[in-house]
Amino acid sequence: MHQLNSSFDFPTPEIEWALKRKISVIPLLINDTQMPQAEVLPRSLKALTTRHAARLRHHFWLNRRDVARLVNDINQCLQKASKTVSPARFFYDVITVDERGNKRSRSQKTANYIRENLGNGVTLDMVMIPGGEFRMGSPVGEGEENEHPQRLVTVKPFAMGKYPVTQAQWKAVAALPQVKRKLPLDPSKFKGGDRPVENVSWYDAIEFCQRLSKKTGRRYRLPSEAEWEYACRAGAATPFHFGPTLTPHLANYTEKSIEDFGFKGHSHEQTTRVGEFKAANGFGLYDMHGNVWEWCMDYWHENYLGAPLDGSAWVSNQDAATRVMRGGSWFNFLEFCRSAYRSRELPGFRNVNFGLRVVRI
Repeated sequence: MHQLNSSFDFPTPEIEWALKRKISVIPLLINDTQMPQAEVLPRSLKALTTRHAARLRHHFWLNRRDVARLVNDINQCLQKASKTVSPARFFYDVITVDERGNKRSRSQKTANYIRENLGNGVTLDMVMIPGGEFRMGSPVGEGEENEHPQRLVTVKPFAMGKYPVTQAQWKAVAALPQVKRKLPLDPSKFKGGDRPVENVSWYDAIEFCQRLSKKTGRRYRLPSEAEWEYACRAGAATPFHFGPTLTPHLANYTEKSIEDFGFKGHSHEQTTRVGEFKAANGFGLYDMHGNVWEWCMDYWHENYLGAPLDGSAWVSNQDAATRVMRGGSWFNFLEFCRSAYRSRELPGFRNVNFGLRVVRI
């Protein structure tokens, strides 16, 4: 695979030809070889990183028995990876509002996404998030102390769940074989297959990602804090990706009059169906503000001094007992749902407003 960025590598034109004609191309990873990142491949081969890859173990010396086992392993790999996943496009509406919550603009955009089949008619849509730079945290004079200092962070491309993980998706993955720990099959208080799963701990979320990765052959995990905020902002520098405030027509949060943000919200007193508010952010993600808190990979730190600048999770030093959550929930006031707002909780704690959203790399 390391030669695919060379025009002199003879398989390259054959793979390009097949990809253009939507012919199945299944990468085979030999031993511990890893799939290359999209940014190191030529444009014509970037679609390979969206395919299910099969892993093949082999030995240098082969006898007849080894050859037979090798052929059998290849056949099994091909059966597991027979379904390729190619990006598709979807349309979505992006709304911005002014300080009083009045609609400022409405536009339609498109984004690429990958649909993962979880079985029994349950799917998981992963939106392709382009890489880039953004200012993470709050500017001087705004936000909480732990949202400072604001700094420039570079984030690599990745895919992120179009919505928080739903109860139907949770049940499909929780029914898969255990990796390290048991998962509750139906933990949510507010029932509904298209509502976000809640009442899950950080440990539960990690196990969910591990089972999903094992099923699909792709690496799923929780987002880093930087990835989450970058994806939430989608290029916006305002407190919310919608603008300086929220309205009850845009997100599920609890009511409170806030002079700084100028709007009194409406309390649903429970979760709402994912995507119910019909307005996405600039990347095509829904429910980034409110509904359920979303676990991140990072351990809690009191501020951003010494934090990574490459978008990776910060998992060393200070309080390793608690983990970061982002986005706010149906239970929280407006200011807790800001793009830059940070919260924390013990990794084994469950609550009716704790959920998750996954990324795929």
